[in-house]
Amino acid sequence: MLTLVGIVVVIAGLYFGRQVLIPLALATVLAFLLQPAVGFFEMARIGRVPAVLVVLTLSFALLGGLGWLVTEQLSQIMDQVPSYETNIHNKIESIRKRGNSGFGKVTATVNDLSKELSAASQDAVNKKSAQNSGNRPIAVQATSAPRGVNDYLRDMIGPLANILEIAAITVVFALFILIKREDVRNRMIRLAGAGQLNIVTQVLDEGSNKLSRFLLLQVSVNAAYGVLFGLGVLLIGIPHAFLWGILACVLRFIPYVGTPIAAGFPIAMALAIFPGWMQVWLVFSLFVVLELTIANVIEPWLYGSHTGVSSLAILVAAVFWGMLWGPVGLILSTTLTVCLILMGRYVPQLDFLEVILGDEPVLSPQAHFYQRLLALDENEAQDIAENFLKDHPVQELYDLVLIPALSLAEQDRHTDALPEGSAKFIQETVREIIVKLDDAPSENSKVDADGAQTISPVTLNGSGLRIICMPSRDEADEITGSMLVQLLRRSGHHAKVLPIGTVSEMLDEVEKEGANFVCVSALPPFATGQAAPLCKRLRERFPSINIVLGLWAYPGGMAKAQQRAGTHCANSLATSLQQVIALIAANSQLEKSSSV
Repeated sequence: MLTLVGIVVVIAGLYFGRQVLIPLALATVLAFLLQPAVGFFEMARIGRVPAVLVVLTLSFALLGGLGWLVTEQLSQIMDQVPSYETNIHNKIESIRKRGNSGFGKVTATVNDLSKELSAASQDAVNKKSAQNSGNRPIAVQATSAPRGVNDYLRDMIGPLANILEIAAITVVFALFILIKREDVRNRMIRLAGAGQLNIVTQVLDEGSNKLSRFLLLQVSVNAAYGVLFGLGVLLIGIPHAFLWGILACVLRFIPYVGTPIAAGFPIAMALAIFPGWMQVWLVFSLFVVLELTIANVIEPWLYGSHTGVSSLAILVAAVFWGMLWGPVGLILSTTLTVCLILMGRYVPQLDFLEVILGDEPVLSPQAHFYQRLLALDENEAQDIAENFLKDHPVQELYDLVLIPALSLAEQDRHTDALPEGSAKFIQETVREIIVKLDDAPSENSKVDADGAQTISPVTLNGSGLRIICMPSRDEADEITGSMLVQLLRRSGHHAKVLPIGTVSEMLDEVEKEGANFVCVSALPPFATGQAAPLCKRLRERFPSINIVLGLWAYPGGMAKAQQRAGTHCANSLATSLQQVIALIAANSQLEKSSSV
């Protein structure tokens, strides 16, 4: 409740304090953009204040020049609009003629019926009015006085005065932020408290670096977009290409809707000027090609990983800040959202902001994999495994994704939180993934003339170890054992996993296979209770055999696993498949050395 009340209070403060907060936010963004230029002039040893004044003067001179050119272009367009009247009329007539069939006829019929009904209704009203005309009072209409020049000037200067006021306050704020940036930083640190120096320093460093890089890249990309769009429109033959390029650059700061609006102006100009439709389609194609290329290739390559904002969060932020602060909020929405994510990353009470707005995965791979299995979504679960394999080997997929997911399933199954049918589905899906990966080529394999994969006989028989993997309790332990056996075979060892059975049956199978290395597979949390007795039975019947107890993904790591299992029944203990493979490789090297 306190968090909800705090959010409401903050939103209300953002709305009612927008007259001050909007210029402050604009000034902060402007300071981040101009800081590299100020630093460059400071390196020339002209002093900070002159450097700030020079940079601000040059920046606003550039903006003023661009504004003047845009105004000139707009005035020329307004003067030329009457000359486009004939072409616009012809376009409308051509569209109307095309609408005379199909849907156009239906629309015309509906319009005719509507007119007839309106006429009948009006006749009835007129008759009733004629009957009561003798008693009807005299109608009086209030009109306003004619508007003079002062009224029109007031309507025009009012919005312009508001813009100039915001611009002036923004310049003053930016001036003081650039000149007193160390003082501003120290005051923020003091507000956070002396005991939070480490956190505040990290926030300021990461925030300033990320925001500066993102803003510079965004301005550069949007400027390049405006230049390319303007050149394309110029080559197509649309007049006032400079104006359309400037609009494309500026409106592209508004997420999602800015660029379509910017493309709509030259499309409308092409409709008004040219008799055909070719130029319209060329401008539309130019917009589509540029937007797809920059949005899907250039931007992800340049700063896709520097914003940290999800696509949905950008859209929601644009709506939120646009409702609070209007057009300025739309332009600043992405930047302000990045600031919120940084706050959520370092302030524990605000960590929900990073979860909601950030683009980092909120579920670990094993949790995501298990969640899709719980939803009985086999296809997406396999996609998660395949995507993980793009950057990780099979061994890590087993140790970090499949085995932890199986452990979660076993925990839910034994506490009756997982239905038996869902448990079977999870086990079968994991088995299918293992079988599918068994066909993948390994580093010790080669492909024969028929395309079949074979293991090198030198590596297969080189160790002399016959390895058996015994499940401790149930099918999940057997599945995990099959993962280990697959990895051992891919490494060139002779290995076999035993199916679930009685202890006596599995011991007889060990003796039948002549195994000299046994790995007991136990998946926490419930299989570990039977793992130690099974190791003892193995030791009693085969005193010289090498036993490894695998407590896979054991909570607490190796130290907790040793406390749980003890050190009497097994020669060694492992909590991952990688550790078992390393132990077997070490034993294989020792055996080779002794034989030599």
